[in-house]
Amino acid sequence: MLKILIANRGEIALRVMRSCKEMGIKTVAVYSEVDRLSPHVLYADEAVCLGPAPSNQSYLLGDKIIEVCKKLNVDGVHPGYGFLSENANFAKKVIENGIKFIGPSPESIEIMGSKLMAKNAVKAFDTPLVPGTDQPISDIEEAKKISEKIGYPILIKASAGGGGKGMRIVTKSEEFEEQMERAQSEAKNAFGDDSCFIEKYVASPRHIEVQVLGDHHGNYVYVFERECSIQRRHQKVVEEAPSFVITPELRKKIGEAAINAAKSCKYFNAGTVEFILDENLNFYFLEMNTRLQVEHPISELISGLDLVKEQIKIARGEKISFSQEDLSINGHAIELRVYAEDPQNNFLPDIGTLIEYKKPEGLGIRVDDGFREGMEIPIYYDPMIAKLVVWGKDRTEAIERMKRAIDEYRIKGVKTTLPFGKFVLNHPNFISGDIDTHFVEKYYNSDLLNETINEEEIKVISEFITLKNKLLFEKNNTQKSISNIENSSSNWKKNRPQAV
Repeated sequence: MLKILIANRGEIALRVMRSCKEMGIKTVAVYSEVDRLSPHVLYADEAVCLGPAPSNQSYLLGDKIIEVCKKLNVDGVHPGYGFLSENANFAKKVIENGIKFIGPSPESIEIMGSKLMAKNAVKAFDTPLVPGTDQPISDIEEAKKISEKIGYPILIKASAGGGGKGMRIVTKSEEFEEQMERAQSEAKNAFGDDSCFIEKYVASPRHIEVQVLGDHHGNYVYVFERECSIQRRHQKVVEEAPSFVITPELRKKIGEAAINAAKSCKYFNAGTVEFILDENLNFYFLEMNTRLQVEHPISELISGLDLVKEQIKIARGEKISFSQEDLSINGHAIELRVYAEDPQNNFLPDIGTLIEYKKPEGLGIRVDDGFREGMEIPIYYDPMIAKLVVWGKDRTEAIERMKRAIDEYRIKGVKTTLPFGKFVLNHPNFISGDIDTHFVEKYYNSDLLNETINEEEIKVISEFITLKNKLLFEKNNTQKSISNIENSSSNWKKNRPQAV
């Protein structure tokens, strides 16, 4: 593979290009008119304008991107994340034109792109699922009966959903029909597909995801887990690796479950299997993202891997060069997504010019960005400016390093999520690890952005959470041991010799 086109923009395009350069691979950038002077365009060996700023006139023009590939003799296409990265039709066309798609097969993308198809696929591979339906809801009365059997509260979810769209929590049967209609309407408008299913609503879930790699030769590894519970509008803002609550034993179980999910659709390349973890440390399959994740840097920092290089090697047909036993966790990493948003105004996007833009520096700090001082934040795309990533020898050092990095990051001209990141890092519940996906609703108030922390409170909460997690894990193991004994006893009674 001598030349790769990156079908994306901004920080992810630049990040992929850097790995390509280290591998001696030429790069081609594509861009919209508004991105003409973006860093990823200037960094690439070649660059081609796709069209006007709106993504449907530029970055989503799959056929035009393939034309560029053929004209410039491109060997492979890396889709990054977003845009065409999970478009099975685009992946198929790339392959049909004799170009390597640096990602999974179109079939895997299609299966995991539908929540219902994904659930049916992983179910056959013993991946734990939240109790619920495995077919689209067509009969409301039957769905009500199923909901009663599962037990309220339940969650209605759009099959083709994402980003929180087409989701409704239902706490009692009287609300079911109204919430179903709303979910279907929203799903239809957002995805062109109103099919929905229902599942048990987990009240205080953690969002745990596992990075997996698979090759064309049937080899799989998991690159540990990421804790992604700090979210706003069902989208992640702060991520860390590894998770505070995952024990080595649970890590092995959830990692193997992630690999089973990948095997269920014959997955290859890099992917992420997402789970929800309940208060009793039970985990359930949520979905699989068939691409490189925004938060992949924290997995790289604790594992020592370059996931983009691994993607390219797998696309070239190479075997994964290491085994699961070769991987180990080194230290702790945290990522803050630096969005051009106003955390004091419900995280509304804030566009403008970067009048001042100075990145933090020093040991253990990494900034993946796609902007420079003087550039404008366009309204046409996701408002993320950068990913601020830190590594520390342990979680405490990583938290302190991130706080320093936030203080040193100078951005003027737009509001950003930097103050919100500082709020999270200073909050006793985050420091103690006692978090779930409702952290923002429970604890965040823009008036508290500069609140100081209570060190004694943090210490007490941390000790309590550590003890609670230890007891929960011991309880789960004890229950499983009792269950195994009961099963053995039952089998012995059935099979014991009968008295003559």
